[in-house]
Amino acid sequence: MAKKEKSEYIIQAVDHALDLLEQFHDDVDELGVTELSKRLKLHKNNVFRLLATLESRNYIEQNRVTENYRLGLKTLELGQTFIKQMGLLRQSRPVLEALVKECNETTYVAILKDFHIVYLDTVETDLTVRVVPRVGSRLPAYCTAAGKVQLAYMTDEELDNYLPGKELKRYTPNTIVDKDEFRKLLAKVAEQGYAVDNEELDAGVRCVGAPIRDYTRRIIGAVSISGPSMRFTDERIEKELIPLVKKAGEEISTKLGYHK
Repeated sequence: MAKKEKSEYIIQAVDHALDLLEQFHDDVDELGVTELSKRLKLHKNNVFRLLATLESRNYIEQNRVTENYRLGLKTLELGQTFIKQMGLLRQSRPVLEALVKECNETTYVAILKDFHIVYLDTVETDLTVRVVPRVGSRLPAYCTAAGKVQLAYMTDEELDNYLPGKELKRYTPNTIVDKDEFRKLLAKVAEQGYAVDNEELDAGVRCVGAPIRDYTRRIIGAVSISGPSMRFTDERIEKELIPLVKKAGEEISTKLGYHK
């Protein structure tokens, strides 16, 4: 008897439930039954039954004022469990804290997920003017330092699969949207071992990032330092912040078993 493909074992109702949960992302906080029905291309009755099931297990909750639905506490619990189980966070936290003491700017550790950056942890500066923490947010990788420094080490095939169908949206006048120019930049990033976000996602915000590797030498994340451009001068970035972020990336990598 031929071995079945895993796709043949997929339970449609579970698949639909997961599709529903995945509609709540980025800036989408709440959705109603009608909107979910349109997005999922399912009848309202089916959507309501999915919502009722997920609500009974606390994966979804209803806003009694708007009558729309949002993610429930159970999804947060699962996310926190995932984060705690990752050795990356256990090993990186002390390094982030030490990094903030050295430069007094906000530091992050982030991973690449579906060509987006997800910030897993942050340690903030105590300065009044600071960058708003974005832990849990999904941001476009191509215009962040933590994203570029991970994209830079992808194979040509991986980049070929990503770039042709990907429109590089312009967020600021500094966002690099030309794909050939972006490829050249990634080659430079890979050569130098760090990346700089020069107000490419948010005007007035600059960032530097370095890769994090594990014991297999694979890049599994990035460490970054972020702050207002008025403090992130070219001279400071070059002389202070780049050496610090590269050192932090190497320290976390060593803790994860990486050896040059």
